[in-house]
Amino acid sequence: MENLGREGRATGRVEAEVIRTERLVLVPQRVEHAREMADVLSDPALHTFIGGAPATADELRSRYARMAAGPADPAESWCNWVIRLREGDGGGDGDGEEGLGQGPLTGTVQATISPSGSGLVAEIAWVVGTAFQGRGIASEAARGLVDWLVRHSVRETAAHVHPDHAASGAVARAVGLEPTGEWHDGEVRWVRREAR
Repeated sequence: MENLGREGRATGRVEAEVIRTERLVLVPQRVEHAREMADVLSDPALHTFIGGAPATADELRSRYARMAAGPADPAESWCNWVIRLREGDGGGDGDGEEGLGQGPLTGTVQATISPSGSGLVAEIAWVVGTAFQGRGIASEAARGLVDWLVRHSVRETAAHVHPDHAASGAVARAVGLEPTGEWHDGEVRWVRREAR
């Protein structure tokens, strides 16, 4: 779980690993995913609540390269995954080359993990392409992510959800997050705390 930084000291960084759920494989995000993800995330409606506009494949390549480089703070970890269906069009057992699924990419999940006084905390986010929405993919992927975080000793998981985004609120609730009275950039902070 920990990496050694320069001079051999533990950095505390957590590395993204493959996460398997019933129907999905969360694959650590790579620059090579940018082209397919640009298509998956091309619907301007996805930006209704988060702002901005769909990124081109080149813009995503640059963004993914920056994410792969990681944060400047050695105590913080950026963990990013693409969500892949385990199956293609209903065929096969779902494990293709290297066991990473053979279906299409459907979206992303991410976690920024950092230390706090009570242990590790994670800020998470998810997005699923319009063509794949309404199938429980976001909830299943977020549940797999939160379970993985708990196994990696994360004590508190949080997400920021626009108050009018009912679908994201349903995903947050499905993974055990509860809304707080805290607001950030027009979004409500939802939190799940693990028992000690």
